[in-house]
Amino acid sequence: MEKTEDKNQQQEEEQVVNPWEVSAKDGGKIDYDKLIDKFGCQRLDQSFVDRVQRLTSRPPHVFLRRGVFFAHRDFNDILDAYERGEKFYLYTGRGPSSEALHLGHLIPFMFTKYLQDAFKVPLVIQLTDDEKCMWKNLSVEECQRLARENAKDIIACGFDISKTFIFSDFDYVGGAFYKNMVKVAKCVTYNKVVGIFGFTGEDHIGKVSFPPVQAVPSFPSSFPHLFSGKDNLRCLIPCAIDQDPYFRMTRDVAPRIGYHKPALIESLFFPALQGENGKMSASDPNSAIYVTDSAKDIKYKVNKHAFTGGQESIEKHRQLGANLEIDIPIKYLNFFLEDDAELEHIKKEYGAGRMLTGEVKKRLTEVLTELVERHRRARAAVTDEMVDAFMAVRPLPNMFD
Repeated sequence: MEKTEDKNQQQEEEQVVNPWEVSAKDGGKIDYDKLIDKFGCQRLDQSFVDRVQRLTSRPPHVFLRRGVFFAHRDFNDILDAYERGEKFYLYTGRGPSSEALHLGHLIPFMFTKYLQDAFKVPLVIQLTDDEKCMWKNLSVEECQRLARENAKDIIACGFDISKTFIFSDFDYVGGAFYKNMVKVAKCVTYNKVVGIFGFTGEDHIGKVSFPPVQAVPSFPSSFPHLFSGKDNLRCLIPCAIDQDPYFRMTRDVAPRIGYHKPALIESLFFPALQGENGKMSASDPNSAIYVTDSAKDIKYKVNKHAFTGGQESIEKHRQLGANLEIDIPIKYLNFFLEDDAELEHIKKEYGAGRMLTGEVKKRLTEVLTELVERHRRARAAVTDEMVDAFMAVRPLPNMFD
């Protein structure tokens, strides 16, 4: 018994992954196999990629075919139901704690946009302004302001307004949503929530009471203006794997209060420029590429801060080639360079030493600059009136068309 506890404790010390902290031991890499083991989710293998392509008649998203979204819970049930002609809805979210998003924040929204278009299903997006008020040193008013600013970046990803409802917790919680929160809260003991989230006696009660708020968008009855009479509708949640604890709790409770367990499709973390020991941090501007960065900023950050697997001299690099396993420019290209053939060519040439680090960084700078500029143009076109329209409590008459 003691050996098992020591082993578990050692694994805990090696890496920390929860909704508020992601870190690996001694600056190492996140071990995703261990994470899958610990959380109890499943690997998303090629059979799922092939099946999504067959069901949607679309090429799979780059994040799907390259394993960026790598784990799932009951995604097969969603696809089974869809194949039977049953629809589902999508739910994802954003905790608004910064003025602008970085590229890591964009990944779940870019993928959710693909899922919405491919399956032609409705989407709810939760802005957890209440969560950030409780976890960060931010006022209620500041969190509400940041929620609207972040909503503009989310809308700029191109979501279909006729199928999308964006809501702020401060504005929306109440009525049917609150009833479901109370049902969830009654099913989760204090010991259970401490075990899942690691709360301590020093944490204020707001933190302990928050998990039901993030849980209940998984239940269609939380949105009577959208899904009245559709309590059997299934929910699919695209998110980064650090959000898994919220939904382990939700899935445990769901059958006890009469709902399907939400299904999840979960992504890797987008690594910091300095190395793959966690995810980008909003507190370190040089760890991330922001959607507000200029072309000059992007070039500087990539050249100055992107950790590489290239060798220390050109001669040695030509001889040994780059270590692609630790090379951040290659990892970023894996996320954002659409052309599979070009990516494979770069990896082959760089790994063999025929392509230099500077050349790879130059190509990455071009790819990221194009992505950020495209997003900036789309964001500039988002007005306050558009935000109001996406956040208006209204039916979505064409949501399954």
